[in-house]
Amino acid sequence: MVEDVVAEIVATVLEVSAQPGQHIAAGDTICLLDSMKMEIPVLAEFDGVLDTVSVAPGDQIQAGDVIATYRD
Repeated sequence: MVEDVVAEIVATVLEVSAQPGQHIAAGDTICLLDSMKMEIPVLAEFDGVLDTVSVAPGDQIQAGDVIATYRD
């Protein structure tokens, strides 16, 4: 299964915690967002391998933007 990780809100990317090719477990942090002075972690929903990361620290993202793609 391939899964796109999509932004749910307008935010700024504070940090990216995972890199393409990295094995991630359900609950691992993929990146950290800032919205309205709140830090919001973006978490993996299932175990898998990260294929792509489409954001970098400082990026402004919109709701619906793809943050990363991973597969089981």
